[in-house]
Amino acid sequence: MTDTGSALPWLVIRQDEGGNRYRVGRYATRAEAERVADRLGTRGNQRLYVVERVGHGVP
Repeated sequence: MTDTGSALPWLVIRQDEGGNRYRVGRYATRAEAERVADRLGTRGNQRLYVVERVGHGVP
């Protein structure tokens, strides 16, 4: 696979209190992305971390 989107189809997205969304990283598997999101979410900050598949998120 030469297309990065195909090789790393899972995103971790950080959403802040104002609804702004930022890509944190791209991952090969959903499980890997969920582990990262869970780890970031336990740091005690007020941000929401979600996992989305490339092309399936909110525009």
